[in-house]
Amino acid sequence: MTLVAIILATLAAGIGSVWLAALLMRLGLGGRADSVGPQHLLSLAAGALLATAFMHLLPEAFESQAGAHDLFATLLVGVVFFFLLDKAELWHHGHEHSHAEPAAHGHAHHDHAHDHGHAHHHHGPRAGGWAVLTGDSVHCFGDGILIASAFMADIRLGVIAAVSVLAHEVPHHMGDLVVLRQTSPNRRMALVKVSLAGAVTALGGVVGYFLVGQLQDFLPYFLAVASSSFVYVALADLIPQLQKRLTARETFAQIAWLIAGMVVVTMVSGAAHSH
Repeated sequence: MTLVAIILATLAAGIGSVWLAALLMRLGLGGRADSVGPQHLLSLAAGALLATAFMHLLPEAFESQAGAHDLFATLLVGVVFFFLLDKAELWHHGHEHSHAEPAAHGHAHHDHAHDHGHAHHHHGPRAGGWAVLTGDSVHCFGDGILIASAFMADIRLGVIAAVSVLAHEVPHHMGDLVVLRQTSPNRRMALVKVSLAGAVTALGGVVGYFLVGQLQDFLPYFLAVASSSFVYVALADLIPQLQKRLTARETFAQIAWLIAGMVVVTMVSGAAHSH
């Protein structure tokens, strides 16, 4: 039963986030200054990830018999580990495309998708596309293991983790689709490629299920590592993209969407708990 739940949740987070990203792009999301755009989704995702890590994953880990010192040490090592993965361009989505010139955007508000779109020219279209898919696949595999770890601790925790992963994958996949659609005239093939990378999340979930099952005593540490991943992605990936000079109204919108992400996690937790 747990394995089935993990597979369904990882497919929803991995492939569902790609299709949701494609749908939002088709609806013209972010096309107008007053519309909901990737910046708002990044704020929502950051709030969801931070709330999941600090309000759910870490408390669950600390309720175990594991010592606080060991868990905090694991959290620290995890953050450093994901930093090193990021340096190897395997964890931060499309990090190898982050060298875009701000002037190319033509305005102060340059979203994540545009960063992807302009930056791929530094590496050539074909290389850029495959680099995105490689980074995506590694990241999605890791997400699957983290979601499985949460499910092994508690079904409710697993649902919360899956929702948080989905939230932060949507704006990233929007950027990925922009890159791949510029490397290939076939828009449908771009969607298929990113969906296949997203499907790797389910593979990570299955591997995580058997891995954590064999190492059940280390589950609290798996949860601490999952927390370090969520915290790192939120603070090193998402929030820096929000650190731009904005108007008071835009800043308020960012904060509102950040809080909305935390509220969504709280509501999902309450709904899962009631069931």
